[in-house]
Amino acid sequence: MPGIRPWKMVAGAAAISLLVAGCGGGDSDDASANSNTIVIGISEPEHLLPTNATDDSGSQVLSSLFYPLVEFNSQQEPVEVAAESITPDKANRVWTIKLKPGFTFHNGEPVTAQNYIDAWNYGAYGPNAQTGGYFFERIDGYAEMNPLDPDGAGSQKPETPKVKELSGLEKVNDLTFTVKLSAPFSSFESVLGYSVFHPLPNAAFSAPGVIAEGFEDQIIGNGPFKLKGKWEHDNEIVVEKVSDFKGQVPKIDGVTWKIYQDDQTQYADLVSGNVDVQMSIPIEALSKASADLGTRFQMSENSGFDFIGFPTYQAEFAKPEIRKAISMAINREEISDQIFLGSRIPAKSFVSPVVRGYREGICGEACEYNPAEAKKLYDKNNGPAEIKITYNVDGGHKAWVDATCNQIKASLGVNCTGSPEPKFSVLQQKARAHEPIGLIRLGWIMDYPLMENYLGPLYSTNGSSNHYGWSNSNFDRLLKQGAQAPTPEAAIKKWQQAEDILVQEMPVIPLRFMQNVYGYSEKVQNVEMNLFKRVDLYEIETIA
Repeated sequence: MPGIRPWKMVAGAAAISLLVAGCGGGDSDDASANSNTIVIGISEPEHLLPTNATDDSGSQVLSSLFYPLVEFNSQQEPVEVAAESITPDKANRVWTIKLKPGFTFHNGEPVTAQNYIDAWNYGAYGPNAQTGGYFFERIDGYAEMNPLDPDGAGSQKPETPKVKELSGLEKVNDLTFTVKLSAPFSSFESVLGYSVFHPLPNAAFSAPGVIAEGFEDQIIGNGPFKLKGKWEHDNEIVVEKVSDFKGQVPKIDGVTWKIYQDDQTQYADLVSGNVDVQMSIPIEALSKASADLGTRFQMSENSGFDFIGFPTYQAEFAKPEIRKAISMAINREEISDQIFLGSRIPAKSFVSPVVRGYREGICGEACEYNPAEAKKLYDKNNGPAEIKITYNVDGGHKAWVDATCNQIKASLGVNCTGSPEPKFSVLQQKARAHEPIGLIRLGWIMDYPLMENYLGPLYSTNGSSNHYGWSNSNFDRLLKQGAQAPTPEAAIKKWQQAEDILVQEMPVIPLRFMQNVYGYSEKVQNVEMNLFKRVDLYEIETIA
């Protein structure tokens, strides 16, 4: 990743003034059942139904339970996995997907084309309110399944849509189906690597288009591991290896996804050997992690993007000038160096350096620390006297949120406080409901390696993760023009123009580009995390 700086292991005196210590302590059960199973820490997933699981923890668990149509090589090019082939017509509008034979779901059902069609229809149907439903927008028939209010604000009409199936999906035979898009999209195969495109077995439905009660807690996938027992909410999710899996076979026999509400408690369990992998070392432990873990403390690049969203639906944050002023009040370098000890990189663009089309520093003066100009701009536009930043406690964000508020207070002369929510799922629910939660702590890991994936879901009018109510018709138009461009190069030019609108409007504050900062126990080896911030479950193994 461009811009990575040397690892810093000791916090200086200035860090002490910024850092607010988090709480820790507590016990954790050793859920590892045998010597070839491992324990990985996560937060409580919001959902496990693929079309509704758009959070980090849910996606990580799904990577064990499902086998995707495609994955990505080191050049971020799609490689067929569950698919035998994925081929477009000359116009890049009709795509033919052929599945590899022999795959079954964990209950023994064969995986067929109809399983994908049924799952995608469920995800795309507006009244089902799936958080990942947006990703089916490109397929013919989506608009009819998601009628808009006359004002075009993107909310559902009260009446039920007249159709329940995507007209663009057609079964050819048991292992082949076609996908007709509403407009050409040359990079559609990359999109199919996202988890919302997983299939569902017949057992998932109690009736056509109706998910069976309790299915999500005992979900059945097509991947290398199957659920053992059921999802024990706020405790653990245990999966065991499928004995006759037809795809790539993991080296471990099972995973206990141990659910934590506090990162420091998880870190204590990592050091004591009760957790085998912690995917994100908490801020408070960074300065001692090398001494605690030695070479088992690792850092690698990922596609993560830290940012703060503005509730643009609230009058006090409606002006771009106010949003720009708050951004200029934040010293990104200071927090990256002194809170994160160099493990995160100041962000001054809206897309990650790991994707094609990234432009360093595109945000310009709006992302440069300038307290004097920030205060002038803020006062001139009558910025609010009170600011709060809502964050989730289970993600270890308190220290940097408090440090950010301290900078905003000093720069703008206003009161700024952090407002904790117990779980990210609660924060998301309140944000979607447009409750008055103030500024919103958010992060993004790419679903697929395209610049568009940082723009569409986060900022388009109907974006699945546009929690802040921002809408711009020119942005939406450029996004679609990029998707319909004949070449990846032409697409990038349109998407960069869309990003330029974000610079002018500042619906969010870019803060940092993430890196994988993780640790593992003495029990495991070959531990790697990828650009999607996920543990490679096929390479990790236990030490005999």
